[in-house]
Amino acid sequence: MTVGNVLDFLNSIAPPSLAESYDNVGLLIGNRNAEVTGILVSLDCFSEVIDRAEDVGANLIVTHHPIIFDPLRSVTEESLQYKLIRKGISVISAHTNLDQADGGVNDALCAALGLYDVQKVSSEDGFFFRIGELDEPEDPYTFARNIKEALGGGVKFVAGKGDVSTVAVCSGSGGSMLYDALRLGADALVTGDVKHNVFIDAGETGISLYDAGHFNTEDTVIEPLCRKISEAFPDTAVFSCHFSKIENI
Repeated sequence: MTVGNVLDFLNSIAPPSLAESYDNVGLLIGNRNAEVTGILVSLDCFSEVIDRAEDVGANLIVTHHPIIFDPLRSVTEESLQYKLIRKGISVISAHTNLDQADGGVNDALCAALGLYDVQKVSSEDGFFFRIGELDEPEDPYTFARNIKEALGGGVKFVAGKGDVSTVAVCSGSGGSMLYDALRLGADALVTGDVKHNVFIDAGETGISLYDAGHFNTEDTVIEPLCRKISEAFPDTAVFSCHFSKIENI
């Protein structure tokens, strides 16, 4: 089984055509004809993730965030890209295509939050996110505690004017979806990386807005993605990695 086989599979479940125009997805490091010894699935790729891949014997890392995003001015022995090439480790990244894909990041986040009747909806800019229902209405503070329990880490939020039943979800950084969530009748929006002014806007509109963190809203996809890859390639070892460079106190 080759890197190209894994790439083709990932493209089938998260088509590159779904990626935003600014994005960089696909095989970003390595050789599609290389034989795969093992696969490590991680949100990001940094030194500790590369070390983990070596420890478990994986020569392919599948990430959500692209290992090459902004233009590179140089590739030196200190750079991650250089280390990967020297070690013979390939990297495939599935970013905004995996966010929007059926069964992708947003659906994994909905599952983690226990939402049902989940619908794929579109922002006015054409980005697909999700909206679903809670089993029973919850007051904004109870829902905040339940988000924290489900995802781990802290939750910053603005409490809306009523109970939460209908929840819009946009993993990673989706504060810009606030007015789309309102337009679609959501009582709350769960996302990450919310700007201060967006919290202020939410407080004026009456919707509950929750910032559960970029990492925690996206890390929910790692285990489901591992299962999908394992089912497609049952003879290849697949490992999950939940490392983050960011610490909270």
